[in-house]
Amino acid sequence: MKVTEHIKKANGKTLFSFEILPPLKGQNVQSIFDNIDPLMEFKPPFIDVTYHREEYVFKELESGLLKKQVVKKRPGTVGICAAIQNKYGVDAIPHILCGGFTKEDTENFLIDLDFLGIQNVMALRGDAVKSETYFKPEREGHNFASELVGQIQDLNRGNYLDEELLNTSKTNFCIGVAGYPEKHMEAPSFDSDIHFLKKKIKAGATYIVTQMFFDNQKYFEFVEKCRQEGITVPIIPGLKPIATKKQLNLIPHRFKVDLPDELIMAVVKCKDNAAVRQVGIDWCIAQSKELISKGAPLLHYYSMGKSDNIKAIATSVF
Repeated sequence: MKVTEHIKKANGKTLFSFEILPPLKGQNVQSIFDNIDPLMEFKPPFIDVTYHREEYVFKELESGLLKKQVVKKRPGTVGICAAIQNKYGVDAIPHILCGGFTKEDTENFLIDLDFLGIQNVMALRGDAVKSETYFKPEREGHNFASELVGQIQDLNRGNYLDEELLNTSKTNFCIGVAGYPEKHMEAPSFDSDIHFLKKKIKAGATYIVTQMFFDNQKYFEFVEKCRQEGITVPIIPGLKPIATKKQLNLIPHRFKVDLPDELIMAVVKCKDNAAVRQVGIDWCIAQSKELISKGAPLLHYYSMGKSDNIKAIATSVF
């Protein structure tokens, strides 16, 4: 079932969902199931599975020269989605990126998903690899998420890259995209960020999931701005409980989001990370309850491969 259909079927009740990471290469799928199992009692209609593109490392040869080598640390997004749908009977949503994909790669990826009966995808540009300062697309790939959405929508119309194909089948993907309550880190302004978000919706996206935020007012203002600009699709808040003191610096640096002073001071006063974890849980519970009271269609939690704190939050909220 499509995400938009799940939301419509809920008749105003706020739903629960979460996002997982593929396991590191060398681990099996049981590590995924171990983190999903504790959260199934909250009846998620779908589970997101992130995609991690290849990275480049340079290994020194005996000659002293450096050899560029491609490494993929977290493979298996498509296989994990198939395993989730088979084991739990819920929809799995793979992330699909511009980075690391040619248009042909994208089409083949989508064909595989269609064969598996996967009806939802999350279309993202993706970040630059560590060896690059700025995002660089593949030579025959997409520069922007709006272009990726457009290709997915073309397949939904039965339009493939090979225009000579006859009697092509139409896919039926529901397309999600990212939204940034505090604007994308590369956007020159909040208004320009909304402009490009509108392009993704116009290209065929049917729902938005936000970047994590820790101040609900930023989400409410983001939704209001989107509505003023004619964006009518569901806007799903993305939440992440802070869990370690290190994240006070890591989250603002990596994700370019602000932490409220009240949350910062509560974490600073903690004696250890166990206390920080509880502060993060309590803060996220308060966020969740307010978002539900204001009619958020669904709360989407970034689990980052750990479910214990998400379960503590969901137990108090759902």
